[in-house]
Amino acid sequence: MTEYKKAILAGGCFWGMQDLIRKQQGVVDTRVGYTGGQTDNPTYKEVCTDRTGHAEAVEVDFDPAQLRYNDLLKVFWENHDPTQLNRQGPDWGTQYRSAIFFHTPQQQAAAHASKEALENVRRYSKPIATQIVPAVTFYPAEDYHQQYLEKRGLASCHIKS
Repeated sequence: MTEYKKAILAGGCFWGMQDLIRKQQGVVDTRVGYTGGQTDNPTYKEVCTDRTGHAEAVEVDFDPAQLRYNDLLKVFWENHDPTQLNRQGPDWGTQYRSAIFFHTPQQQAAAHASKEALENVRRYSKPIATQIVPAVTFYPAEDYHQQYLEKRGLASCHIKS
């Protein structure tokens, strides 16, 4: 039996990031939700007040035999602007921050190495603002947010500015 791994990535609006990640071979399941804040079981309305401290994030279950964590990080980095502090495109607030929530020391090391590699090649003209922090409780978002773009037949979201 395959042992799946978890990843939690926050790259702005969780709808678009979920849609992109779900399409990766080796992704078993995804959920959008809230993490990194101080309120238990927050609602979307509460998170949008910018007072709970949560980020909109995607929790990913993936098969490491088919998809490496580093490949998930590549999708993450390429599909949002990690130099934006607390914003992505027209969306702003701490819930739209760029963050990698690691579960293991190996994920932490991979996240830091991937960030450092991007900084070393000077891919961006501004410093990378992405937080790399330990995973904490992930609260799934309300059902209407799950697979939002797919449910509405939308092709994309404005997650990359």
